[in-house]
Amino acid sequence: MTETEAEAAIDAAEHGAGGFDPGASILHHIVDSNYLEVPIINYKIQLPQIHLPEALGGLDISITKHVVMMWIACGILLLAFTVAARRRSESVPHGLRNALEVMMAYMRDEVARKSIAVGPDRFVGYLMTTFFFILTCNLLGLVPGMATATGNISVTAGLALMAFFMIQMGGIREYGVIQHFKNLVPHGLPLWLVPVVFVLELLSSFIKPFALCIRLFANMMAGHVVILAFISLIFILSEFWYAVAPLSVAFSLFVYLLEILVAFLQAYIFTMLTAQFIGMSVHPAH
Repeated sequence: MTETEAEAAIDAAEHGAGGFDPGASILHHIVDSNYLEVPIINYKIQLPQIHLPEALGGLDISITKHVVMMWIACGILLLAFTVAARRRSESVPHGLRNALEVMMAYMRDEVARKSIAVGPDRFVGYLMTTFFFILTCNLLGLVPGMATATGNISVTAGLALMAFFMIQMGGIREYGVIQHFKNLVPHGLPLWLVPVVFVLELLSSFIKPFALCIRLFANMMAGHVVILAFISLIFILSEFWYAVAPLSVAFSLFVYLLEILVAFLQAYIFTMLTAQFIGMSVHPAH
């Protein structure tokens, strides 16, 4: 469903005579939009809509809610790391600096260096940036009034595309273009099987980042859908709200707490798999 169709469904649910529409209500919270909502007072802040001239392709590069969420995530990370860097003179790290150093050391030692056998430190900066950006976007979606940018498949596709280029560039830098693609085919195969394996391995190099894209998108969107579905039960079964509300709120709170774990887990999985794929590219098994 496109953004226009989703907004039309939401408006129909809000202004129509059919009463509460759980599907439209859920879409309202997870779909991207051209405005920001201020909680409690129900005020909408319209975002700039920018369309390139037809001579430049006529692309829509409007600022959307999820774009703003990514900007906020970048701002939070810049502020957090700036504050932590100013405390580098402390002999014993504590607080924010200590928390960031623990995660950074883990990503360097347990993810990058154990997954990438050749020149792992060259990729540490990229892997750490990926991890912290995804983590911050995931956690922002749990804050009332915010949105989960990683629940937008366009965002996860962009992250997967960057991972794809890093995977390929790692192998090309290590072996050169020709040898990198030769490494896709294991040595010792019968000649007639080489073209088949090459095509399959070439497809696999595209499927790997595609799987990263879908996994992150689906997991982040699914949690919010489940929470909203539990809350919607209160309105769907409004005649029995006194019995349904306590259970709905309890299950929603449980899933919400689980989503905090999922936010860390999905950021780690995306980064770890990216490191694994880079390691396979720079150090093929054959």
